[in-house]
Amino acid sequence: MLCPAVLGLSLWALLHLGTGAPLCLSQQLRMKGDYVLGGLFPLGEAEEAGLGSRTRPSSPVCTRFSSNGLLWALAMKMAVEEINNRSDLLPGLRLGHDLFDTCSEPVVAMKPSLMFLAKADSRDIAAYCNYTQYQPRVLAVIGPHSSELAVVTGKFFGFFLMPQVSYGAGMELLSARETFPSFFRTVPSDRVQLVAAAELLQEFGWNWVAALGSDDEYGRQGLSIFSALAASRGICIAHEGLVPLPRANSPLLGKVQEVLHQVNQSSVQVVLLFASARAAHALFSYSISSKLSRKVWVASEAWLTSDLVMGLPGMAQVGTVLGFLQRGAQLRKFSQYVKTRLALAADPAFCAALGEREQGLEEDVVGRRCPQCDCITLQNVSAGLNHHQTFSVYAAVYSVAQALHNALQCSASGCPVQDPVKPWQLLENMYNLTFHAGGLTLRFNSNGNVDMEYDLKLWVWQGPVPELHDVGRFNGSLWIDSPKIRWHTSNNQKPVSQCSRQCQEGQVRRVKGFHSCCYDCVDCKAGSYRKSPDDLACTFCGREEWSPERSTRCFRRRLRFLAWGEPAVLLLLLLFGLALGLVLAALGLFIRHRDSPLVQASGGPLACFGLVCLGLVCISVLLFPGQPSPARCLAQQPSSHLPLTGCLSTFILQAAEIFVESELPLSWADRLSGCLRGPWAWLVVLLAMLVEAALCAWYLVAFPPEVVTDWRMLPTEALVHCRTRSWVSFGLVHATNATLAFLCFLGTFLVQSRPGRYNRARGLTFAMLAYFITWVSFVPLLANVQVVLRPAVQMGALLLCVLGILAAFHLPRCYLLVRQPELNTPEFFLGRGPGDARDRKDGDTGNQGKHE
Repeated sequence: MLCPAVLGLSLWALLHLGTGAPLCLSQQLRMKGDYVLGGLFPLGEAEEAGLGSRTRPSSPVCTRFSSNGLLWALAMKMAVEEINNRSDLLPGLRLGHDLFDTCSEPVVAMKPSLMFLAKADSRDIAAYCNYTQYQPRVLAVIGPHSSELAVVTGKFFGFFLMPQVSYGAGMELLSARETFPSFFRTVPSDRVQLVAAAELLQEFGWNWVAALGSDDEYGRQGLSIFSALAASRGICIAHEGLVPLPRANSPLLGKVQEVLHQVNQSSVQVVLLFASARAAHALFSYSISSKLSRKVWVASEAWLTSDLVMGLPGMAQVGTVLGFLQRGAQLRKFSQYVKTRLALAADPAFCAALGEREQGLEEDVVGRRCPQCDCITLQNVSAGLNHHQTFSVYAAVYSVAQALHNALQCSASGCPVQDPVKPWQLLENMYNLTFHAGGLTLRFNSNGNVDMEYDLKLWVWQGPVPELHDVGRFNGSLWIDSPKIRWHTSNNQKPVSQCSRQCQEGQVRRVKGFHSCCYDCVDCKAGSYRKSPDDLACTFCGREEWSPERSTRCFRRRLRFLAWGEPAVLLLLLLFGLALGLVLAALGLFIRHRDSPLVQASGGPLACFGLVCLGLVCISVLLFPGQPSPARCLAQQPSSHLPLTGCLSTFILQAAEIFVESELPLSWADRLSGCLRGPWAWLVVLLAMLVEAALCAWYLVAFPPEVVTDWRMLPTEALVHCRTRSWVSFGLVHATNATLAFLCFLGTFLVQSRPGRYNRARGLTFAMLAYFITWVSFVPLLANVQVVLRPAVQMGALLLCVLGILAAFHLPRCYLLVRQPELNTPEFFLGRGPGDARDRKDGDTGNQGKHE
C-alpha cells in the first residue's frame, strides 16, 4: 500500500507530466541488492536500415519505443519490491535488478548478456578453466521475450549454467535440455498452442487450410510442428510458406506477393499464421493494399496482441482473427504501481536521490538504458496495462526468488549466513521447482516449462484497435462458446474450408491427387463398414459380425440352425405326430389280435417288432431340429438307420417266405419255411442289425460328424450345423437298408398270388417302392438344398419312409382287422383250408393265379 504522502506526490506528478518535462524513469531500471537479477526487455525497436547496413560491430540505435516492453520491466521491478517487503520469502535479504533493452534484436541483446556475466562490480569477463567459483554480476536472468533472442542468449547462459527464465519465448526447441540446460519459461511451449490450434480447426471442420510462418527459427519450427499435428488429425495443408522478415535492401514485397498469391490460388478460407509481429505486419500490409479476399486467420501468440499489427490501418478488412493466449492471474495492483512509478519519475528530488544511489558502471558501455522511457505519459502505456505476458514476467521473478530461498535454506526467522549462492547452485534448485505467484501455484516440469490454460481470443472491432474477447478455452481439451463468435461472412455464417464435401454415412474417401482431403466418396459394401468419417478404406467386419451396405457399424451374427419354431419344423412335427400315431395304432391292433391269422401271416411277433422299430425311427427325427451339439451329431444317423434296419429285416423274412411258398417246389418249401420262422428268423434280424451297427460304429469312429459354425455361408447369420466329413461313409450307412429293401423287392415283385388267398407280396412290393422313391428323391434334394435345411430334408425323408411303409403294408391289414374281420381266417391268410393241399400240388406246375 502507498502512503498518503506518496499518493499526493503521485497526483502532483501526474499533473506535471502534461508539461512535457523529462522523466527519470530509465534510472529506475536498476536497483542494488544482495542478489541482483538481470532483465532483458524490448524497450525499443531498431530501424531496419540500421541493422542491414552495419559494417562494424557497433551498437545499433533503437529509436521506436515499445510500451509493452516498459510495462514488463516495471512488472519485474514490482515483483522484486514485493519480495523485498515480504517476511516469508527471503527474509532479511534484498533482491536487486538490472534491466536492459534488447531492441528486439539478437545483436543488441548480446551486450547486456555479456554485462550480466561480468564479474561483480566490474565490466570484465575473465577466462578460467573452471567457473565453479565464479561470481557474475547477476544471479539469474529474466527474459528475453522472444524465441529468436532466447535461442541466442540461452546457449550463451547455458555455458555458464546461469538460470534464465523467459516470459514469452515459446519455441519448442528451447525445451531441449541438452542444448539449453539452464533455460526455463513461465509460458507453455508453442507445441501446446499449436495443438490447441489444430483442435480448433477440427472443431469447426476446417481440413483445407494454408499454413504460413515467419522466415525465422520461430516460424519454421512452428510450421514443422503444425504440419505433423495436421497430418495426424486429417487436416490438409493446401499451401505452406514462409513470410520474409523486413530487412534492408531485401526484395520483401515480391516474396510477400508470391506467398499471398499462392494462398489465394489454393481457395482456402482459413490461414494459420505462425509468425513474429514484424512478419505479420509485412504480410497484412500488402494484403490490405491489394484488397485480397477476407479469410479466417488463426493467429500465433506473437502477433495476436501486437500493437504493430493491431494498429495497422485497414486491419479490420482482413477477416476473422482467432488465437490463443495463455491465462494468468490478474495483477490488480499493477496499474496503480505504474502510475506511482511515473509520478516518482517526474519528481526532481526523487530523481536526484536516485541518480546518486543507483549509479552503475555500465552507463558508458551500453549508454542510457531507455532514453524513450523518459519522454512518455501514462496515456502512452495505458493500453497495455492488462497485457497477458505481464503476469509471466511477475511469475518469472517469483520462481527465481523461491529457488534462491530453497538454495539458502531460509526459514521464517531468516536465511543462514553462508557464502553467496552461485548461478549453478541456484540452477540445481530450479529443476522441477514449485512456486507461487499471484495466487497461482506453478511448477517447472522436466523441460523447464509450466502448464497453463489458454483462452481463445477473438478480435472484435469497436474502434481503431480491436478488442480481445474470450470465446473459448483450452486446458488439454478445447471448449468453444460458438454463439459469441462474429464471423466476417454474410449472415454471420461459419466459413467452410474443405476441398471436398463430407461423405455420407457408410461412405469412405478415395483420395484424388496428393491431398487426403480431396477425394471421392465410395460406398462400403456388405460385410464392411466405415469406422470413422476420416477413413480412406472400409473396415471389414469380424468373423462373428455382419453389416449391410453403407453401414457405420457391424452387427453380431445370430446363430442360425433348424429351430423348433420354424414353419418347416412345425409342419414336420405334425407329420411326426401323424406317423407316430399311426405306428402306435397299428402296433396296438397287432398286439390285440396277435393270435389272429392276419397277424400271424404278417410275421406275428416279428411284425410287432417291425412296428416298434418304425416308432423308433419316428422318434429319432427329434434329434434333427434345435441347436446342434456333438452328441446330437453323433446320434442322428445310428438312431434313425439302425431301427429302420430292424424293420426291413422283418420284411426280408416275409419276402423270402412268400418267394419260397410261391416259386419253389412243395418239398423245398416245407423244408425252408421252417427256417424262416421261429428262432432262426430272429437270428436273421439280429445279424442284419449287427451289420448295420458295425457300419454305424465305423462311420462314427473313422469319420465322426462334427459341429461347425459357418460364418460366411449366410449374409447376416452364423450357420451351426453337423458337418458330414465323408459322404462315402454316409452312403455306406444307407447301404444295408438299401440292400435289404432291394432283396425284398426282388423276392415279391414277380411272385404270383393264389386265387382266394390274401396277396401278401403286393404290400411288401409297394412298401419297398415307397422306400426307394423316398430315398432316391432324398439324394438330389440333400445335395442341392441349403445347408440349414438339410436336417429338415432328413426328417422329411425318414417320416415319409415310415408313412410309405405304413400305408403300403400295415394300414391295409389294420383296415381288415377293423372293418372286415370276417376275412381274418386261416384259409384267407395262411392257406390252411380243405383245398390247400391240392392247390399246393398244383402249384408245382407253376400255374398259380395272378395277383388280385
